[in-house]
Amino acid sequence: MESNSLRTAEGLGVLHLFCRIPEQLFHNKKGKLVQAIETAKASSMQVVTVSILGHKADIAFMVLSNDWVQLRSFQTDVAASGLEIVDSYVSLTEISEYAQGVPEEMRNARLYPELPPEDKKAWCFYPMSKRRNPSQNWFTLPFERRKELMYEHGASGRKFSGRVLQVITGSTGIDNYEWGVTLFCVHPDDLKDVVYTMRFDEASAEYAEFGPFYSGYVIPIENLFHEYMN
Repeated sequence: MESNSLRTAEGLGVLHLFCRIPEQLFHNKKGKLVQAIETAKASSMQVVTVSILGHKADIAFMVLSNDWVQLRSFQTDVAASGLEIVDSYVSLTEISEYAQGVPEEMRNARLYPELPPEDKKAWCFYPMSKRRNPSQNWFTLPFERRKELMYEHGASGRKFSGRVLQVITGSTGIDNYEWGVTLFCVHPDDLKDVVYTMRFDEASAEYAEFGPFYSGYVIPIENLFHEYMN
């Protein structure tokens, strides 16, 4: 392995960065940010740019690479461009232990997703974990029971096929929660509908803990700058 790389054995590293845009960025350093994104994409990294609604952030980047050093370099370039990074999340694409027997095509789609999907601009990210309460401890359930509950959960999600692309990434031992969930949807209300529906499954209703939600829409960086300057 090269000293300037740290590559995953399988799948991709995923970095979510949530940033504020200071006014001076538009006058002095806009070109640096555009160059950082172009450089990342030229290095075979995937960069999804999102305009965030609400007060938590102005812009988000979802960046995928099999090399953590590349991801850190992008983070450095974003900070050097003048953006203020106000939150972040680190995770890895994965195959769930409950889905080890999926066909190769589905396996590759989960480990090596191609993002963003062209027809799904509505976007949301949230982290989640499974509860470890004395009376609600997911990890003390037998494997077959957990698998049964996750199959039920997956069946609810499949009802939104065509409307929602769900990217679930693992973060156990890497960040504060156990998974990151990124949703790409056709319409903004699809975001609400899919999360609301799946929360009634026992796997969520009894055992899920959710972190903060970030919502917005996928947009090319040039268009986002145009929005802010108007």
